[in-house]
Order: sequence, then structure tokens, then C-alpha cells
Amino acid sequence: MTTLVFGHKSPDTDSTGSPIIWAWYLTEVLGRPAKPVLLGEPNTEAAFMLTHWDLPKPEIIADVSATDTCVIVDTNNPAELPPSINDANVVGIIDHHMLVGGIKTKSPIDITIRPLACTATIMHDLMGDNLARAPKAIKGAMLSCILSDTLEFRSPTTTPHDRFVAEKLAADLGVTIADHAEQLFAAKSDVSAFSDAELLRMDSKEYNVAGKDLRVSVLETTAPAVVLDRKASLMAAMPGVATEDGADQVLLFVIDILNEEATLLVPNDLVKQMAEASFGVTVTGDTVVLPGVMSRKKQIIPALKL
Repeated sequence: MTTLVFGHKSPDTDSTGSPIIWAWYLTEVLGRPAKPVLLGEPNTEAAFMLTHWDLPKPEIIADVSATDTCVIVDTNNPAELPPSINDANVVGIIDHHMLVGGIKTKSPIDITIRPLACTATIMHDLMGDNLARAPKAIKGAMLSCILSDTLEFRSPTTTPHDRFVAEKLAADLGVTIADHAEQLFAAKSDVSAFSDAELLRMDSKEYNVAGKDLRVSVLETTAPAVVLDRKASLMAAMPGVATEDGADQVLLFVIDILNEEATLLVPNDLVKQMAEASFGVTVTGDTVVLPGVMSRKKQIIPALKL
């Protein structure tokens, strides 16, 4: 029996790299055959990571079945997982997000959820000395995941341990952190090939706030003007995306990695009211800048209210 290892829908670098890392560990160290899979096309940064470290793109799957054995990484939220996740045999969860609940398992399982910035950091710790056996590509994916999730240590989710692990991996690989992060962020910022709807879903998660079902999307970029130049068409696409996805509203935060701030698009009075109530700002146009806001997990979701 081959174990499927996967992260969340709309896979970013961590949800692309961590399944590869853990499937390698299960297969090569623990002797439990495992296969990394994805729940959608990887974003541009994740695709760069695969190419850069010469890793094959995992198969993309739409669902799982009762005969599948699975390990879930980088999420524990059923809304971000295959529709039939509760029918499958889930045997493990490795994550760094808040515990959501709703996953039903067939037997007791191994769960590791730690307050670190990246799932790959947790995997580093779980592997221990066995990581020395990992090929360069696995260590490289681990480094890429950490630099992505921490925004090269700019994100407030970053812990000293995330930085320590990244620096250790970079030294082992002979990689300069600043150079590799620049390559990752350049790839992340290249969104020219994506439609407005694809951008709104590229890095998004579903939340309910004050009775409103929200799709909260972030676009992390070193070139925010490229995205903001499309704000009119992005806002025009929001109602259709919301309707298709069963949401009341799409929120889009454009994260400026270098200036360490977010710009929220404000298409209507609901978002205006939510922005003012959540962040203590006064909205006068169709965007509002939120200085210092970098993290959906730590700064956006906990603040949202009406």
C-alpha cells in the first residue's frame, strides 16, 4: 500500500515541497512506500522550486477514496482538502496552522502541529539525524519552503528556529540565502500568465467571519504595482469567483515583500466596513494600505471582524 502525501488546495511552495520531503522520508528512511501528490497546479514560485532543484512535479489529484492511505501536511482544514477526505484512511497530519477540526479518522493517528513558520521546519525536526541521508534536492526543497513561508524571515510568523534551520540548510547546500530568496520571490511575482480568477484563487483560504463566508486571498510579490495595475479587473472578477466558490466575498491582500506592507482591494461597502473595523483604518478609495501586515495567519485572519 502506497501512502499519498499532500497539502492544501492551491498549493504554494510549502504545500508542494513538504509532500515531496515527507514522501521521501517515509519511503527511504521508514521503508513505507509513499507518493507525493498535489491538489492543484503549483504556483509560480513552487514551480520554480521544482525546476531549480530538479524535482519532478507530483501528480495532481482531484479526490481520494476509501482505499487510499494518506498523510496530510501544511493544513488540517477539511475545506482545503479533497472532498472525500473523511472516507480515506488518514494516518498522519503535520502542520503549523491553527487546529480547525472536522477531519474524521478511522483510527488514532500521529499528529504534529507546532507554532513554527513552515511545515518543512517541523519535518526537519522530526527527521533528526536521518536528514543527513537526504539528497540535495530534498534539502533544497526544505530550504525553499522555509524561505517562502517566512518571506526570507520578514514574516511575523518567523521563529528563531525557522531561521536556524534555514541557515543550516543553506550552509550545507552552499547556497546564499539572499540570492535564493530573490530567485523565489521573482518567480512568485511573475503572475502575467494568470487570469484574474486564477490570481484570486492562487493563494487563498476559506474562512467564516461574522457570519460571512470569505475567500481570503494573498499575493506575495516584490512587484506590487504589476498586480495593482489590474485592480479594476480583479475587483470585477470577485463576484463571479465568490459565487462559484460558495463565498459571500473575496478579499485580496497584495503583500509587498520588500516594503513589508499589504494593500487590500476595496470593491464595495462590505469590504470597506470590514477593513475599517478590522485594521483601524479610514478607507477613502478602492484600496487601503496596511503597514506592517505580512501574514494572513497571524495578522489578517485574527483581525478580521465586522
